[in-house]
Amino acid sequence: MTSASGRVDMVDWDLAVATATRLVRPGPEVSREEARRVVAELRRHALEAEEHVREFTRMRSSSLADAVATPVLVVDRPGWVRANVAGFRTIVQPLVDKLQARRGSGAGTAVMGSFGEKATGVEVGAVLAFLSTKVLGQYETFAPAELPAPPDSPAGLFDKPRRGPDLPGPGRLLLVAPNIVHVERELDVDPHDFRLWVCLHEETHRTQFTAVPWLRDHIQSEVQAFLAQADVDPGALLERAREAFGGGLPGLGGRGDGSGPSTLLEAVQSPAQREILGRLTAVMSLLEGHADVVMDGVGPAVVPSVAEIREKFQQRRDRGAGRLDLVLRRLLGMDAKLRQYQDGAVFVRGVVDRVGIEGFNRVWTSPNTLPTKEEIHDPAAWVARVVG
Repeated sequence: MTSASGRVDMVDWDLAVATATRLVRPGPEVSREEARRVVAELRRHALEAEEHVREFTRMRSSSLADAVATPVLVVDRPGWVRANVAGFRTIVQPLVDKLQARRGSGAGTAVMGSFGEKATGVEVGAVLAFLSTKVLGQYETFAPAELPAPPDSPAGLFDKPRRGPDLPGPGRLLLVAPNIVHVERELDVDPHDFRLWVCLHEETHRTQFTAVPWLRDHIQSEVQAFLAQADVDPGALLERAREAFGGGLPGLGGRGDGSGPSTLLEAVQSPAQREILGRLTAVMSLLEGHADVVMDGVGPAVVPSVAEIREKFQQRRDRGAGRLDLVLRRLLGMDAKLRQYQDGAVFVRGVVDRVGIEGFNRVWTSPNTLPTKEEIHDPAAWVARVVG
């Protein structure tokens, strides 16, 4: 797990990008002119969605600089991979520091013998190739300043970063054009309505982070605390996973009694990490559920076929895909992501029904006003604690 320079690395990131780019499935067949129209329309819809979202949520950017510094980028699948690799390298730095310390004391020998950065790079690349076909849009909270343009991307077709290293900003929004086109065709819905509908959801995330300046730092501190608690001894990790699953596979029943972990991540967590992850799960449920509620709230006024889109899209979520796809989703925790949409939306609607949108917006006051994992399932408890 060391680079040629002697610096400890968890992953050969360049190999991860190369692997993902090689394995990723091609997107839907479109002409170059049609691709340009899709990209242009997504850019327009993103701008249109911004005002709809801010009017509905009554949330405004804390400063013009934040709004300008969080660009909306339309990317292809390799572009999404490169963007996420850049973000991963930023967020896993605490683990890298830990590995460096262990290696300096001689304790890293077992780590280097168990995992190689090349092998891990291939594994990460394979996962990214799978995920790159599933994501319609993504707010990149921990985006670095630069997003390299894919070398094989047609000039001028997909976006490049619109900010430099001296203007870090709170993040950036990615729209994955091939995946949006694929899903709109699969659902057989109006493509123009569907593209705006997707932009409404993703723009809500952009609004959340530009209007709530402390939110990014809070989530980053929680993630780094989670990583700082990680056990970097692979032997201990494997033993914990073996004991947790009792010989079974995550997502396929665990121990067979439903008590086992449902994802690889859960299998190797320490008690301290589970506590941190509980807080993070509550925050992510809030953010995802809020976006779903906003999308449905704005939709009827600006998306003529929103009812048809929502019904078909929900059926697609519930149905999933083939068995292999379902297994991978469970292993990677994607089923948990779907539950976040559902749980978070129930919480947001429950609070708004009780105290209105202004009362709900008190959730953005400080980290102390965020819902707990228990309150996500009990909106009345959050209202009693925060609103009174």
